[in-house]
Amino acid sequence: MKILIVDDHPLILHALEQVLRQSDRRLEVLGASDRTQTLTLLARHPDCALVLLDLTLPGARGLDLLAELRRDRPLLPIVVLSATHDSATVSAAIAAGARGFIAKTASPLALLDAIETILSGGRHVTTDVRSAPRVINGVPVDILGLTQRQSDVLRLLLQGKPNKLICRDLRLSEGTVKVHVSAILRALNVHSRSQAIIELARRGIGVDQSSTNS
Repeated sequence: MKILIVDDHPLILHALEQVLRQSDRRLEVLGASDRTQTLTLLARHPDCALVLLDLTLPGARGLDLLAELRRDRPLLPIVVLSATHDSATVSAAIAAGARGFIAKTASPLALLDAIETILSGGRHVTTDVRSAPRVINGVPVDILGLTQRQSDVLRLLLQGKPNKLICRDLRLSEGTVKVHVSAILRALNVHSRSQAIIELARRGIGVDQSSTNS
């Protein structure tokens, strides 16, 4: 399996390479320091499984490169790795299509856990993210990549309401609710409502009680 690290600091590239290879010696770690090298390596290695992307690169805005990669390679998971991890930056990266956000202050174990989650089809934001938008209307919309309507469905789902009551409360058809529930489970990389609740609890995310009682 191949992972591409995009960062213009040689020491960081070397450190990340060591962490990844110590976790699995079968990994092939590629390194790029700018947009041109990134596109060249991805063209040479179309089987790359994941990209770790720094947002501060010479000659390119990280979010622009992220958007370009998402457009040209929509199936390639891209994880932002950044020293800047305020809520606005996290939200912008997730909105641009990042599958995860890892602060450079994260521990090696947290980094590996995030990569494992994302390679398994999930999404992940490390707990080191400063003031990340954990909950909106009781649901982590930006972190999970959910739409506002999906977040409304998730909020009611976590209250234990069946699809018929969710349909009534949100004035949606049962078919539409089923589509939203499927998208929510897919975003959490789980297969049932109970697993969704467990996964959210594992991430330290819960429903805002004020929104639950409204």
